[in-house]
Amino acid sequence: MSTDSVIMLRRNFKHTVRNPTAVFNAVIFPVVLLLMFVYVIGAAFSVGGKYIDYATPGMIVLAICYGLSATALAVNTDMTKGIINRFKVMDISRGAVLSAHVVASMITSFIAIAAIIGVAFGLGFRPEASLLDWLGVIGLVALVGFAASWLTVALGLFAKTPESAGMAIIPLILLPFLSSAIVPVAKMGEGVRQFAEYQPFTPIIDTLRGLLAGAPSASDAITAVAWCAGIALAGYLWSLSTFKKRA
Repeated sequence: MSTDSVIMLRRNFKHTVRNPTAVFNAVIFPVVLLLMFVYVIGAAFSVGGKYIDYATPGMIVLAICYGLSATALAVNTDMTKGIINRFKVMDISRGAVLSAHVVASMITSFIAIAAIIGVAFGLGFRPEASLLDWLGVIGLVALVGFAASWLTVALGLFAKTPESAGMAIIPLILLPFLSSAIVPVAKMGEGVRQFAEYQPFTPIIDTLRGLLAGAPSASDAITAVAWCAGIALAGYLWSLSTFKKRA
């Protein structure tokens, strides 16, 4: 990573840490969701095993998504308040400005995921994953975070105001709820079930679930990686295009 990227990363991460709302949404709220689903409504779902084992992979993805709102707001604030134009005068790499937001978002996601997994173990989560499976989990989580972060950066750059940037990211935050994160897709109603089957988060969560259970599905993994690669590429190209037009 270049010196410019390191400086921008340090700046973005400090801003995130100093924002209590961002820290709550990114780290604490996903843990609250895990506790709520496991203790309050988890017993209502029949998933063929312990609900904590079923829910944890979905909570990992939710943890990634809930940290994205702070990234969208930070990117949009930099753009609308002219900070990026100041960086241009200082001859700071354009790529460093954008990539630092992506890396900061991924670091926040990993912290939230570590908290989720730690709490899940305390609630009885007992994965059967081998070392190779755990490496697959880490790789897929990093890929999902990378793809979601670039799409978030693109949405933050595209939005005209910080308020609209926050609204633009809401569908991405809610999308995991319409997947296999909370309940099996087969138990969903007509229409919702078909949507859940073909949206990107379902194969991603199913792949994580298979890896943690020690029985990954090759077809789910291929679909998950393809979705992540496509979203990352689209977000990256959209970010660059919007950045060149607006900065």
